[in-house]
Amino acid sequence: MFGIDGTILAFIALAGCSAGAVAYAFLFNTIAAEKNAGKRLETVKRADTDRSVVKASRDRMAEAAKRRRSVQDSLDDLDAKQKAKDQNVKKPPLKVQIRQAGMTMTVERFYLYSLASGLALTLATFVLGAPLMVVGGALIAGTLGLPRWFVSFRRARRVKAFLEEFPNALDIIVRAVKSGLPLNDGIRLIANESPEPVRTEFRRIVESQQVGLSIPEATMRMPETMPCPEAGFFGIVIQIQSQAGGNLSEALGNLSRVLRDRKKMKAKVQALSMEAKASAAIIGALPFIVALLVYLTSPNYIMPLFTTSTGHLILGISGVWMSIGIFVMRKMMNFEV
Repeated sequence: MFGIDGTILAFIALAGCSAGAVAYAFLFNTIAAEKNAGKRLETVKRADTDRSVVKASRDRMAEAAKRRRSVQDSLDDLDAKQKAKDQNVKKPPLKVQIRQAGMTMTVERFYLYSLASGLALTLATFVLGAPLMVVGGALIAGTLGLPRWFVSFRRARRVKAFLEEFPNALDIIVRAVKSGLPLNDGIRLIANESPEPVRTEFRRIVESQQVGLSIPEATMRMPETMPCPEAGFFGIVIQIQSQAGGNLSEALGNLSRVLRDRKKMKAKVQALSMEAKASAAIIGALPFIVALLVYLTSPNYIMPLFTTSTGHLILGISGVWMSIGIFVMRKMMNFEV
């Protein structure tokens, strides 16, 4: 009985295995297809994820490139405008020079003062008994040279005073912006509280806003009345920040630090060149000192230089050569920072 039961069980097991094998044979393609479909679905999901990552990365790169292009276009535009203004900054018309010097006179009044200066200097040299050639030179120098030199002197002194106070004004604007005040309020604070000539320049920005100009446009006009690169830097920073965005307080703080570093570098260059300047001054004054000593000891020996035509020719040639030497030494000792 046990043997029969064992045979039946073995038969049933074999029959089950055969049925399973037949079912697997019939369902193999379906199982393989489902497995392949799962793999393809996983591949598609992975590809979608990769495409999303690539697309996000591409969008970020496109946005960064667009921003860089915008900043570069702004820089190119500002550079073109700056080059167009360089001629007026380096060699501006007389009317602009008078305005940059902080003077309120008109060009016509300046010409009247120049004529009066020339006549006064000519009269003084004539009363002192100078030769007619010297009197004519005094007329030219008093009319054309002395007044323009005075305007250039006032202009340079005003720029120097501006550069002394400008970094402090930028620091005040930075603190105002960090405390939550808008840029306009910081500029108004400088226009009311800072010493001259910074107060006047920022007051012009406020007045330009009142007639409809924006802050970037008003700051870009500052070099017209303040002929120094630092004023142009300020306008460029405000212009770029208004177009590309960014941290204004950080940008102005960096500009203030750059201006202070430029000031330190200029002072260092001036200190290093003082020895050469002193040597040049001694060399330039030496002929006059020797001539004075010779005149005091032996006047008859040196007077032919001033009383004969040959002496006048020698003095003229010597003056030209000395002028060339002084000009060359000045170019060698002056550095643009």
